Amino acid sequence: MTDDGTTAPAATGTLGYEQARDELIEVVRRLEAGGTTLEESLALWERGEELAKVCRRWLEGARARLDAALARPEEDSPQADPAE
Repeated sequence: MTDDGTTAPAATGTLGYEQARDELIEVVRRLEAGGTTLEESLALWERGEELAKVCRRWLEGARARLDAALARPEEDSPQADPAE
């Protein structure tokens, strides 16, 4: 744990979407609650920016995968058996 009560920041490149989102929620909660020094608030804000970028990358990657799947020709996708 760090001096400001947060856990030591994990390398953002290794965070999954849910981990980054949950940590971002906690950062926002602490900033909204107030009671931190200017230095602590700036550190929290910077961490929040990093976490938001991680979340955005995950969401953009998911969107790209969905777009690629939707762009595949019909014959590549499984079809219902016409005999059913």
